[in-house]
Amino acid sequence: MSNIIPFTFPETGQPVRVIGDHDEPLFHHGDVCKVLQHTNPTVAARMLDGDESRMVDMRGIAAGQTALSEFRAPATGNAEARFVTEPGLYTLVFSSKAPGAPAFRRWLTHEVIPQIRRTGSYSAAPAVLSNRDLARMVLEEADRADAAEAKVAELEPAAASWNVLATAAGDFSVGDAAKILSRDPSIKTGERRLFTVLAENKWTYRQVSDDRPRAMQTAIEAGRLSELPQSHYHPRTGELVLDAPQVRVTVKGLNELHKRLGGTGAVQVPAVTS
Repeated sequence: MSNIIPFTFPETGQPVRVIGDHDEPLFHHGDVCKVLQHTNPTVAARMLDGDESRMVDMRGIAAGQTALSEFRAPATGNAEARFVTEPGLYTLVFSSKAPGAPAFRRWLTHEVIPQIRRTGSYSAAPAVLSNRDLARMVLEEADRADAAEAKVAELEPAAASWNVLATAAGDFSVGDAAKILSRDPSIKTGERRLFTVLAENKWTYRQVSDDRPRAMQTAIEAGRLSELPQSHYHPRTGELVLDAPQVRVTVKGLNELHKRLGGTGAVQVPAVTS
């Protein structure tokens, strides 16, 4: 792993640290969240796919670039920090409601990332170049800027979908989740078909005792499903009877299902009322 490359977003003066190399720069998750006003980095990390972020042991970074104590957890002494990839960076940008998010994205795609790929670092004041070098760099940077913008355009529909999904809170019954997903013209599903999809993806299983669906523990821990306890009072005895829990789909689960079912449009999620 290469050195830490610190740079400062000129609009706000906030620092963002980068590691990696020109092939795969990695951006410090906490720094990016501060610039984009994601107040809870842990919640923001749940928006990312598994390959869009990684934990990095900062002891493997070249010494002298930053104080290791900045990354060391007091309780354990671990020196790990979360960094996001370039696609993960775009996911965070598109899910941000910060006024400066568009300027931050443009600065990254037009200045920072092209220069990191070209030189391995970012400098607000590059060295003096010959006319030949300058002409070559202008052409290369134009190509890379076009490629970066193309990547943004590729990610924009999915990011827009998440941006709408992320405005909702709570979870939904499988029937309601099917109706929400069906608003996308590319998806045709109903409650039964969606239950089949959940089972095929090993998010649910059938309880032998009552043949009713249950959420897999792995799906619950991943934040995709939840279960709502249910009960009723026996009409004759008046005793409380426990029923099978209701499987419910979280906002994160909706987003994942939208991708797996080939959704193309932004999913409009209604406000959840208690």
